[in-house]
Amino acid sequence: MNIDLSVVVPVYNEDNNIDPLYREIGSALSSLTKTYEIVFVDDGSNDNTFQVLKEIQERDKRVKIIKFRRNFGKSVALNSAFNFVKGNIIITMDGDLQDNPDEIPRFVDAIEGGSDLVSGWKYTRKDPLTKKLPSKLFNNMTRLLTGVDLHDFNCGFKAYKRGVLDTISLYGEMHRYIPALAAQYGFKITELKVEHRPRSYGKSKYGFSRLIKGFLDLITVKFLTEYSSRPLHVFGIPGILSLISGVFIGLYLVILKYWKDIMLGDRPLLLLSILLIILGLQFVSIGLLGEMITFRERKDESAEKYIEAIVDGQNENNI
Repeated sequence: MNIDLSVVVPVYNEDNNIDPLYREIGSALSSLTKTYEIVFVDDGSNDNTFQVLKEIQERDKRVKIIKFRRNFGKSVALNSAFNFVKGNIIITMDGDLQDNPDEIPRFVDAIEGGSDLVSGWKYTRKDPLTKKLPSKLFNNMTRLLTGVDLHDFNCGFKAYKRGVLDTISLYGEMHRYIPALAAQYGFKITELKVEHRPRSYGKSKYGFSRLIKGFLDLITVKFLTEYSSRPLHVFGIPGILSLISGVFIGLYLVILKYWKDIMLGDRPLLLLSILLIILGLQFVSIGLLGEMITFRERKDESAEKYIEAIVDGQNENNI
């Protein structure tokens, strides 16, 4: 049976933050006349996080726990929770106490006001400069490449209608790009300024490797959102340009050979022409193969994920 609201909190080695966070979430939710559940995802913690969660769950049966055998990453944690929760509205937040649970009613109001996805914006960020500068660069690049006008893609404080999460799936470091993936299907996305608090316990899990992985996943998202249904467009354009360049260089060499009787065997342009023609044919061939694969996968795909509502003259059904 569905409930009104699910709060999802992925945690990794946050044993000192769990209990105060739970109490703050409970206090914030008590002001709402909604049924709710709180789902903690223990992403392979090696401290006392799981023990603390079990103690909380024994006191409050609205608390659910998903425990991983090892650390799989935030995207896997969120995806597992999204498949488990029963709420019509899903709130996600970090487990480090830097997100303020008192903001939850504002997210709920924004969803009930017509938004499909509400993304938090840590307007005054309480992090060291070594985190803020890479994040600002990352957000600017993501906004430019995806066309989604958000200031803080990294913010874990978000709210979703269930339909959004039923449509998309996560892997790798893709949790950062949920708004971009949702925008692909036409969901309404808004941004909400939220309080960001300094970390009191534990240490940040952010590292340079996450920036590299995030950039690689950004390339993936750009491809998935722009070209997943038309791969020939991404492979065909460089292929055609390479093919045309190779042919024109070849024609130029033919003119030199037959009009000016110039030997071509030792000219680097001949090798360049052959290389460009071969590369062009390969790129076009890859694009055509991608189109055939896409056609076979999409011809049986349900169109329901693209539909917001159906009006048949008697009823209007929201999807």
